[in-house]
Amino acid sequence: MYTRFTAFQAVEMVASEQPVPIQHYLRQPQRVVSALAASSQIEQLESERFRLKMRPLTFMALTVQPIVDLRVWAESDGTVHVQSIGCEIRGVEYINQRFKLNLTGTLQPIQSGGVTVLTGKADLEVQVDVPMPLALTPRPFLEATGNGLLKSVLLTVKQRLMHHLLADYRAWAVSKPIVAAVATDQILPQSPTA
Repeated sequence: MYTRFTAFQAVEMVASEQPVPIQHYLRQPQRVVSALAASSQIEQLESERFRLKMRPLTFMALTVQPIVDLRVWAESDGTVHVQSIGCEIRGVEYINQRFKLNLTGTLQPIQSGGVTVLTGKADLEVQVDVPMPLALTPRPFLEATGNGLLKSVLLTVKQRLMHHLLADYRAWAVSKPIVAAVATDQILPQSPTA
């Protein structure tokens, strides 16, 4: 029985002003990805491609571990896009062969009254052929359980993003004094020529 599960999560956070604008930070996909999960869960495959090894998840009587390949890229204004491009399910081969995951997300810096607000959203959809005997479970209960599991995954990612992204941005920004001068159009004084 093919079943579809969905979840949506939105985020909004204020990025306090630093020596380097947050748009410069957001144009580095590897830094943004490192805010989504622990470094032991992430492998960089190419400049914009990453493999995320999620923690094992228990769905009713099944325990599976999703391995998701992501493309993460940024526009010149700092808007970050995340798109799933592949997925493997470890733990139950039957599900791995009958599983489709689609994740899309954005994180955009918006200037408002001298303050930068990061607004984002993530949509997660899973389609899976539920094996027997779980297929005998009433569909409303099955869907509510699956949707709740996906929502908890996105909520965990949101909480980590809110905590780690801004902290990493602050640490990165204060470690870039020369970049900060260029980014804010400050010209360093030149010594007079003889």
